Amino acid sequence: MNRSTRARMLTGTALALTVSMALTACGGSDDASSDAEPPQQQQKSSGAAAVANPLVASYDGGLYVLDGETLKLAKTIELPGFNRINPAGDEDHVVISTDSGFRVFDAARQTFTDAEFKGSKPGHVVRHGGRTVLFTDGTGEVHVFDPADLAGGKQPEGRTFTSAEPHHGVAIELPDGELVTTLGTEEKRTGAIVLDKDDKEIARAENCPGVHGEAAAQGEVVGLGCEDGVLLYKDGEFTKVDAPGDYARTGNQAGSDASPILLGDFKTDPEAELERPTRISLIDTRTAKMKLVDLGTSYSFRSLARGPHGEALVLGTDGVLHVIDPETGKVDKKIEAVGDWTEPLDWQQPRPTLFVRDHTAYVSEPGKRQVHAFDLDSGEKLTSVTLPKGTNELSGTVAGH
Repeated sequence: MNRSTRARMLTGTALALTVSMALTACGGSDDASSDAEPPQQQQKSSGAAAVANPLVASYDGGLYVLDGETLKLAKTIELPGFNRINPAGDEDHVVISTDSGFRVFDAARQTFTDAEFKGSKPGHVVRHGGRTVLFTDGTGEVHVFDPADLAGGKQPEGRTFTSAEPHHGVAIELPDGELVTTLGTEEKRTGAIVLDKDDKEIARAENCPGVHGEAAAQGEVVGLGCEDGVLLYKDGEFTKVDAPGDYARTGNQAGSDASPILLGDFKTDPEAELERPTRISLIDTRTAKMKLVDLGTSYSFRSLARGPHGEALVLGTDGVLHVIDPETGKVDKKIEAVGDWTEPLDWQQPRPTLFVRDHTAYVSEPGKRQVHAFDLDSGEKLTSVTLPKGTNELSGTVAGH
């Protein structure tokens, strides 16, 4: 059954925003969206043979669907605008953020479904504990659903909540029904609240300036990035992990059920047009302490991921995939993935991107129009593909967290 704390009408002004203004910026410069309706035939059954473990990559003008094993191009979908891609939480679907809202794409069958969550500035998509959570920045709406309900292509029913003010936010639901969701306005973000399964507020923290991004660690611990550290929610209480210095932004994080330690970026220059950090942060949720590791190379917000054993993964601008032991901070392995690259000033512009599923790391190389697959255990390249155009976003189907 749908539960809505407060309905909010989408204004005509929001609908009239241009594509560039509708996209939601994230990270040191990261999140977003697109408004054109896809061709009618793409919304219905494509009749195409199902693709195993599909990947979906965006390019300027549409989407590529790739076979996850061979990387063979299965289908090209035309879709104008800047479109973001996230796993929906099951074996078949991904969520596409367009400037009209979140749309569900059946990647296995290469077709859009009837499931859609309309709203301006669709932002973060979070999977955890068998639930998928969407945060629409332009309205402050949070939608929670069971990804199993996407089967059949229908609109899933679920939980809804509307933030006190629209803002660039994020939310995550824990297995006990607690909903952790950010606080803020379009001008200022300050922290987070926790609602129980009946939407009653049970915890609040307003000591996380610039709150951005989330990750979950082993033991159902949630981390939220701040401009002066990380805010943890653990065992019903908020705890602040302080970072060194007056400004130390950890706006992008990656977590793992196999590790109590969160991986985060680490930026220290609030005046930089684009800071290119070389240090990463490792946040131990057991001790509420942060460790910094200097990789000797910069990286971007699309460079962070976790491996199947909880290892921290960072794709550097040196072209190397750095495999890091989160307990010690030691780089255990270096996988030569792509050539040297430079992070563009515009966060929406293509750059090498890391996506990890099980024991395979997928890395895009837009300048060469290529996507590569690597075995994380052996470090060997499994296969590569050259596509008609260089890619931007890279993601795929992932069942579960």
